[in-house]
Amino acid sequence: MKSTIEELGPTRVRMAIEVPWGDLDHAFGEVYKELGKQVRVPGFRPGKVPNRVLDQRVGRPLVLEQVVQHAIPEVYSEVVRENQVRVLGQPDIEVTRLDDNDTLAFTAEVDVAPKVELPSLDELAVTVDDVEVTDEEIDEQISVMRERFGMLTGVDRAAQDGDFVSIDLEAKLGDEVLEDGSTTGMSYEVGSGNLMEGLDDAVRGLSADESTTFQTALLQGPNAGETADVTVTVRSVKTKELPELDDEFASTASEFDTLEELREDVRTRLARTKVLQQGAQARDKLVEHLLETVEVPIPENLVEREIEFRNQAMLNELQQAGMDWDSFLQMAGVESREAYDADQRKTIEEAVRTQFILDAIADAREVTVDNEDLSAQIMAQAQRNRMSPEQYAQQLQQGGNIAEFVADVRRTKTLAQLLEQTTITDASGNVVDLEALRPRTVQAPAAAGTDADAEDADADAEEAPDAEVANAVAVEAAEGATEDTEDVTKA
Repeated sequence: MKSTIEELGPTRVRMAIEVPWGDLDHAFGEVYKELGKQVRVPGFRPGKVPNRVLDQRVGRPLVLEQVVQHAIPEVYSEVVRENQVRVLGQPDIEVTRLDDNDTLAFTAEVDVAPKVELPSLDELAVTVDDVEVTDEEIDEQISVMRERFGMLTGVDRAAQDGDFVSIDLEAKLGDEVLEDGSTTGMSYEVGSGNLMEGLDDAVRGLSADESTTFQTALLQGPNAGETADVTVTVRSVKTKELPELDDEFASTASEFDTLEELREDVRTRLARTKVLQQGAQARDKLVEHLLETVEVPIPENLVEREIEFRNQAMLNELQQAGMDWDSFLQMAGVESREAYDADQRKTIEEAVRTQFILDAIADAREVTVDNEDLSAQIMAQAQRNRMSPEQYAQQLQQGGNIAEFVADVRRTKTLAQLLEQTTITDASGNVVDLEALRPRTVQAPAAAGTDADAEDADADAEEAPDAEVANAVAVEAAEGATEDTEDVTKA
């Protein structure tokens, strides 16, 4: 077999491949075997029809066509493997020569990963924000806890902002009552603005058993975009009475005996959250630096395929929600579809460039992924997706995404290694210790209900797990993912 590879550009090649007839024996064997099962010839048992008889029965041209269809994928894959071509997507195949009992020749044009020239990465440095916890931030956290321990009490007056009302809603288009726009006994906080446009203005000033009608645009459903008449009836008005901020509240809402101890714990937790945010900020700034300093040609077909995939996925979600693009853009606060497409293209291009850069660095540094790396990432992702590690591993296998997952773990590991050698300073010039960014082994008891708790829980989920968990899928992934390990860059 002969093959040549011509570069058509930094991200596309054409392979010209010639296959001697003798190398097609396997393909002929498979084709004749399949035809032998399908073709019935008097005097011959199924599967025992001679090849020359099959040629006569179905026609030699059809046999050759099926041989070509069978042989080209195998030959193409062999050429890609032998020449270590990092292909992206499916090739455009053209048969250029088919001489019976002589030669099969074809060309394959395909996108390939670009060659990335890396600059020196020995003196990386980024600057992150200072860690500073203000009294206002502590007050905000305490206020959240206080809200959770508030009690609703009925009042005999008109509703105002901050009140909680029980309401009935009835939406109409003309004389038709819209079932998906009508409800009874709904609890709503006046002034929150999180239900439908115009509702707050309508409810504000209404007392129990009073009604009013207002108009609002429907954002979803089959009538999205049309203006409906909505009648709202207030059934009750309640105000939230908050507990006093004192030691009694602290002992009720947390494990602490005094309000001062509670405030100090919140300060500590907010500080830790901001330290973790420093790590995320350092990572993001490091990626920004790489994107600014490393030139990466982007395969246009790859970007277009990803855009098409995401748009189709979004369209499916919108249709399931009874929405269209216009209503979605309005809810998202995007001025036009053009602006949305431009932002999406920029995001995808940056993601593709980042992956190529990290892959190049990983190749240069010979970064490998072991079972412990895979198990740790499976545990972390399972935690985020609220499922068991075994369920997440099974989901990867069933979706055929193991190679893609391994590639992503390798990039994450590469970026982590880069971050470890990067000099990180805060805005005040202090060096940030990466060790302080690592998750704690044991999580201390928390004051109930602070937002900082959620941040800590997510961070602690990154701890290294027992390597035995999901080890089976880790082994399979490590053995089976040495090729075609793309993410956004997948075929």
